[in-house]
Amino acid sequence: MGEIVKFRKPSPKDKAEGKTLCRSGFHKWKIISERKFDVKQGKLVTLRRCERCGKEQTILR
Repeated sequence: MGEIVKFRKPSPKDKAEGKTLCRSGFHKWKIISERKFDVKQGKLVTLRRCERCGKEQTILR
């Protein structure tokens, strides 16, 4: 006979892992594209993406 595997519900702590920091504004930014040039504004553009939640942010320099 096979083994009986008990399934458990994930706790609220397990569900929210990695998302609570982003909700509080503490993102983990990673640079995706560096030094693109924006023709309309005449500035360099850096694209950053959060590793946890996937939110993107552009920075003009």
